Amino acid sequence: MAALDVTDHEQVPKVFAELSDELGGIDRVIVNAGIGKGARLGSGKLWANKATIETNLVAALVQIETALEMFTKNGSGHLVLISSVLGNTGVPGVKAAYAASKAGLSSLGASLRAEYATGPIKVSVIQPGYIESEMTAKSNSTMFMVDSETGVRALVDAIEREPGRAVVPWWPWAPLVRLMRVLPPPLAKLFA
Repeated sequence: MAALDVTDHEQVPKVFAELSDELGGIDRVIVNAGIGKGARLGSGKLWANKATIETNLVAALVQIETALEMFTKNGSGHLVLISSVLGNTGVPGVKAAYAASKAGLSSLGASLRAEYATGPIKVSVIQPGYIESEMTAKSNSTMFMVDSETGVRALVDAIEREPGRAVVPWWPWAPLVRLMRVLPPPLAKLFA
């Protein structure tokens, strides 16, 4: 394990390389860093929305690029992108930038799954629902929240299966994601 500020883009390849040397290679990278500092768009708090998109999408892109270069050089690997169920719909209010950043990450993952459909590099997009954590402790919505043990077990199980895409925990979130995709954004806010 290594400490890394993912928004320090120049450090990402350096830390990945150091960790790879220390461990004798890396066969899986989990892109999991994320924040939810967002503010209502137009509120004068651009800094909060910019920080959310910078961490959740731009920094993720840097990690993706670095991991794929490493996997290509090594001949195989598993790239795991931790998105969110909120990446499936527009969400008005303070979570708009968060939902947009996670939608972007999910779309990058879908593009990569198509690009690496065959071959030794696997790409998974995992979309967690609400799981007890520091981040969700600050959330106004606790609808369908699962305890951290249940959530972590579902995440680990999904990652080890190496699916192209997974919603975790499956119940109740997989059926809800289908609903969220067709709801108008004002109603989708119920799940945010």
